[in-house]
Amino acid sequence: MILFHSARMLLLGSLLVATPLLAIQAFAEAKPPRQLHVQAEATLSVVPDRATLSARLWERTPALSQEAESGGDTQALREARERLETRAGELIRALEAAGLERDAISAGSLAVQPEHLAGSRLENGEREILVRTRLERPFRVQIDEIAQLPHLLDALTEAGVNALDGVAYDLVDRDAATDEALINALEKARHKASLMADTLGISLGPVASVSETRMPVFQPRMLAMAADARESAPQPEYRPGTIDIEAGVSVSWEIE
Repeated sequence: MILFHSARMLLLGSLLVATPLLAIQAFAEAKPPRQLHVQAEATLSVVPDRATLSARLWERTPALSQEAESGGDTQALREARERLETRAGELIRALEAAGLERDAISAGSLAVQPEHLAGSRLENGEREILVRTRLERPFRVQIDEIAQLPHLLDALTEAGVNALDGVAYDLVDRDAATDEALINALEKARHKASLMADTLGISLGPVASVSETRMPVFQPRMLAMAADARESAPQPEYRPGTIDIEAGVSVSWEIE
């Protein structure tokens, strides 16, 4: 019994000594690895190589008093629509003659909406309300050669479009541009990490983690134009300028 008690006390003492050692070892193993964390952002400026031009054609019925118009003038509507479709066909042919393929010309759906106008003053002093109907079709023209833009603007105005709504400058290959912006951000992060390591006299190991802090986003550049093509001639030049694509990354390296 005495020998068993002594052995038990010896085992208990060994455990008491080993426990702090195991705790110290576990703490040492749990220490976070030494790492160098870097964040970097890059901006890529690209020149657009595609443009989309928006324009509209419309026709109106004669303005009538509300009472007369409430009955509806189907003949006037039919004639306005025929005029509009005739002009739409002429516009498409003019654009094709200017060098565009038919697939590059998109004609939108017909829109019909009433318009209210102030007429002559009545005997009671109030103004008569006149109503007319406006029939409108939008057009979108995709231009893959920016140099064609001034020539196509001339063709649109000569074809008698009612409104030029603007130009959206774009890229044929958006993915390639956003990829390049991301690569630039990663290269900038690597340069910063190398500079910091050389300055501090440390050696970088493998990459421990990498993530995006700013996903590359491409936004077409818009250029506004005169609302009414017949009242204001287009400007002589439409320079596309550049489109900025920003990307950001966060990278961590092990320190050897």
